[in-house]
Amino acid sequence: MNLFASGTAAERYAKGRPYFHPRVIGRVKEFLPSGEPLPRGLDVCCGTGHSSVALKEVAAHVVGADASAEMLARAPKDEVITFILAEAERLPFGVSAFDILSICQALHWLDKRKFLAEARRILRADGWLVVYDNFMTGRMAESEDFVRWFKDSYVAKFPSPRRNWVLFDEGETEGDGFHLRFVERFDNAIVFTPESLIDFLTSHSNIIAAVEGSGGDIEEVRAWLAKEIGPFFGGMGKAHFVFDAAVWCLQRAE
Repeated sequence: MNLFASGTAAERYAKGRPYFHPRVIGRVKEFLPSGEPLPRGLDVCCGTGHSSVALKEVAAHVVGADASAEMLARAPKDEVITFILAEAERLPFGVSAFDILSICQALHWLDKRKFLAEARRILRADGWLVVYDNFMTGRMAESEDFVRWFKDSYVAKFPSPRRNWVLFDEGETEGDGFHLRFVERFDNAIVFTPESLIDFLTSHSNIIAAVEGSGGDIEEVRAWLAKEIGPFFGGMGKAHFVFDAAVWCLQRAE
């Protein structure tokens, strides 16, 4: 089941997801050997296009691919980005079609071995594969108690759908035809108001599974979230939430 296939889920995703992507791509840009943009970039599992827009920092022309037509319908119009409907493990491109490929917050939904084989096929020799994530830890700078609520109340009420957690160990990718060149993890603080935090949480796969997957009522979910998170903000109009950002840069072996 594609949790992000429905129009209602895609609408919440487009509204609720923060645009953190340039912070990661900026670090990737510093690492890449050439200061000039690479000719051809592919952003896989692009969703509503945030990650495709960010990839323009390192690629002159970008293709954004996603398996959800509803997500793509909410992607921005951009003269250097082409959006297509395609599955990450069955990409409609020829051998060595791209210089760089990015995938953001999505590899955990895929068969990693199959995806790496497909990425190797469509990347040119010594081309780059950039995998990155931005995982909500539940840490709130202004309240130490929020992380306990996040784990004991939110995740308990809305469990995470099954996924394959992403890690790349040194030497692991050699058998898949990639050299692991760069790894970085860092704290990424994102500011939310109570309303924008609710928008973000309702774009989570946890809540999509409960609403679109199991017939829950999104307005009831929003009301519960508003009641639960309000006390953590107190009189504050906004607060800082710490995410665990991770980026892996792999280079295709010749």
